[in-house]
Amino acid sequence: MIDFGARLAGVLAAHGPLCVGIDPHEALLEEWGLDASADGVREFGLRVVEAADGRVGIVKPQVSFFERHGSAGYAALEDVLAAARAAGLLVIADAKRGDIGSTMDAYARAWLTPGSSLEADALTVSPYLGVGALAGSFDVAAEHGKGLFVLAATSNPEGASLQAAGAGDRSVAAQVAGEVGARNGGAHPGSFGLVVGATLDRAAFGLTDELLEGTPILAPGFGFQGARAEDLSSLFGAVAGSVVASESRSILSAGPGGLAARIAERAALYA
Repeated sequence: MIDFGARLAGVLAAHGPLCVGIDPHEALLEEWGLDASADGVREFGLRVVEAADGRVGIVKPQVSFFERHGSAGYAALEDVLAAARAAGLLVIADAKRGDIGSTMDAYARAWLTPGSSLEADALTVSPYLGVGALAGSFDVAAEHGKGLFVLAATSNPEGASLQAAGAGDRSVAAQVAGEVGARNGGAHPGSFGLVVGATLDRAAFGLTDELLEGTPILAPGFGFQGARAEDLSSLFGAVAGSVVASESRSILSAGPGGLAARIAERAALYA
């Protein structure tokens, strides 16, 4: 079994860092001429997968936009996840789960167990009940060659007061990064990564190149939120080769007719 870190490194080498977000929020559904329904989000997701296939290596469905349609929305998400994985795309389920004990373990099994109807290649998780509360999730991921991306320094402005805070010379974000990095056990690249917003000043959060070495980084904030593809290397320095650059609205706003061309155009900017 090839672990997630090695698989991710192969995808980044073959296709570049661009990750296409699958975010079928209501305004976009309307722009695309689709109903704000489970059928609409299914069609939206499948069209994104079709356009992404062969142009990028990673997609990231935002679970909330499917979940809002209840059981039918989850059925739609299952179809999108299956189509993306069948196309050979690496799938990051953006669910941001965070809980304790057996509850968190159940979330991990739902998203990371081979054969599960919600199977993805990696899952976003929240560490703010303590990184140790995710121990079972790390174990499930490692058992099945899957990955986790742990929230560290997020791109929303409300996050900074918590994530940059800390005692002594180490911020909360840096503490999270250190614990996640230790879970990788020296593997380069590791299978357990961090979410670090591309629009942030990493230094303000204590997220140095040395601390992030060997740790995959899922970086929202490129495109619509203002971070430029051509600045990826300067933003992430020595760890730029481990960055997954997530874009959603900057791509999805092209509509179904222009989606494939927009993905190819954005991907080329990272080359």
